[in-house]
Amino acid sequence: MIRNTVILAMVAGCCVCAKAAERVATASSPDGRNQIRLYLEPLAYDVLRDGQVLVAPSEIGMTVDGVLLAGKGAAPKVKTGTVSGIEKSPVYKKGTVNLERNETFVDFGKWGVRLAARNDGVAYRFETTMPGRIRVDGEKAYVTIPEASAVCQVNFTDAFGCEETVTETLAAKDVVTGGKGKKVAYLPVVCSVRGKTLAITESDVFDYPIWNFERADATAVPVVFQSVFAGWPKRTERVGGWGGKPEDHGLKEGGRWLKVLEHDGYLVETDGTRPFPWRTFVLADKPAQLCEADLVYALARPATSGSEFSWVKPGKVAWDWWNDWHLEGVPFKAGCNTKSYEYYIDFAARTGVEYVIFDEGWSEALNIWKFHPDVDVPHLIDYANKKGVGIILWMAWAQIYGKEDLVASHFAKLGAKGFKVDFMDRGDAEAERFLWKFADACARNQMLVDYHGVHRPTGMSRAYPNVLNYEGIHGLEQMKFYKGQDILGNDVKSFFGRLTAGPMDYTPGAMLNYPVGKYTGDWKHPGSMGTRSRQMAMMTLCEAPLQMLCDSPTRYEKNMECFRFMAAVPVVWDDTVGLGGTPETFAAVARRKGEVWYAAGISSAAAHDFELDTGFLGAGNWSAEIFRDAPDSVAEPTKFVRETRSVRAGDRILFRMAPGGGFTVRFTKQ
Repeated sequence: MIRNTVILAMVAGCCVCAKAAERVATASSPDGRNQIRLYLEPLAYDVLRDGQVLVAPSEIGMTVDGVLLAGKGAAPKVKTGTVSGIEKSPVYKKGTVNLERNETFVDFGKWGVRLAARNDGVAYRFETTMPGRIRVDGEKAYVTIPEASAVCQVNFTDAFGCEETVTETLAAKDVVTGGKGKKVAYLPVVCSVRGKTLAITESDVFDYPIWNFERADATAVPVVFQSVFAGWPKRTERVGGWGGKPEDHGLKEGGRWLKVLEHDGYLVETDGTRPFPWRTFVLADKPAQLCEADLVYALARPATSGSEFSWVKPGKVAWDWWNDWHLEGVPFKAGCNTKSYEYYIDFAARTGVEYVIFDEGWSEALNIWKFHPDVDVPHLIDYANKKGVGIILWMAWAQIYGKEDLVASHFAKLGAKGFKVDFMDRGDAEAERFLWKFADACARNQMLVDYHGVHRPTGMSRAYPNVLNYEGIHGLEQMKFYKGQDILGNDVKSFFGRLTAGPMDYTPGAMLNYPVGKYTGDWKHPGSMGTRSRQMAMMTLCEAPLQMLCDSPTRYEKNMECFRFMAAVPVVWDDTVGLGGTPETFAAVARRKGEVWYAAGISSAAAHDFELDTGFLGAGNWSAEIFRDAPDSVAEPTKFVRETRSVRAGDRILFRMAPGGGFTVRFTKQ
């Protein structure tokens, strides 16, 4: 990892100000509420909402080819401009995105800093205009929280990629990371500062490592989060199975991981003329508004002119691995085999589920070029296509790396519809190159992508709408090997944090539901903690254009009242509205598709009451189909109450959510 890289030193004498430490430039949002300001000596920025400083002056910087970019002898030029327009998105939480923002660019000739301000947040990034290729030796991207008592939601990770830990609630002064044997803080980080809400993440990460934090000084006030980036991989090795090298498993190549043995002392060698990732700050008056923000999407690079993605079809997926191919009462041996997959396909066709995934096991061990003898993949793909069901194939990225075009074209010709790619578990620039290269190869072959085993999204789906989902979440799959983590609290916090970055492959829909504190993990028959209504609510709560239904067809067939509702929940939306909650208590959201509204909420491990204000509905009478926790859901979480009632916009509905409980509602015009 690379830490504490040198800052950009700049001389006084710019065309806007003449004194050291004064502002060089400011960008303000169209509504005037959000500001980001750039300072000199040292180069730094701060972030304000309604005049309140939420990020105090924080040092930033970059070194290129061993040279400190100082701008000596040249006064920077300050240019201002605006970006406007409305963009339709086929795979998003809103049907259209307002791109409006004000920008200020501080130009030092061969490099500069661009500021952006929108009504939902602000951002900055470096840009260079240098010939040929350059080597970026490091970047300093600090964040200073002005009050030590600020409350932050933080994920910690050992790696620089896939986040697999439970989010913690900490006072900013307690977020101490870094150092030997310690973890780094993984974005997004959400803080409550001076009565406002701040979510820190990034956008447009291209040919560059992702941004993480550490805080080595536990005593410093104000609190300074220092940036941490993974250096370029100097030495790697392919690792097969759950340990050892591919040859240990009878493989000549492939494997499960490409593990980094040693990082180099620089970040990336890249094009000399390019923009670098946006450092983004979503700003809101209250946590519930974070889900409405479009900052990450709006700042991401758009699709290439002329690109055509009308073929992209979001949808739900009947998933096999989580339920361990569990099929009850079938006249064949259930498992990873042809007959079982025919059952999954028949179930999907019968219930309107768009896809079936073949997770690990359809090929010989970690060898995608040889089908497992028990799984007739060509027959099953043809069988599914004739029934209007698409097949998505799981594979580890080490089996694709270096063969991106071949893999995409080969399985497209076979008739598959996409890939679930797993075990990247890295966030260095080499891993980012793979993500973009494979997304492009799949787009050219009209193949969908679900990046599992990967970090949070950074806006790639704007450029490649065929990339439908990302993991970067301690999701429901962790219940197979549950060890007592606060999964219920993590679900709530992730709505405010992780989902601010974009869609997540959480994989909800469990039908085996256990009381809080009564579940111990089960590999063969996994379940969920909390109530049935909570699992149903997650279908609306979790933004996921490719939504995995985690449980088995036969369990769903025994619970069709719940399943029919879940299967009908859209996976992309025309509108999203935050309804209420905080990271420590509960989360509630409303989403619209066409003329139908859905509302959903989940609680932490404690019970919570929530009064749903239906003011988001349009005029007229609406029919509300409701699933909520039953009075006995605490002891028997599979119990629920289903009811219908007539409502008008502005009516209020009281929900008493059990510990680990939830509710979900479908509103249709009468």
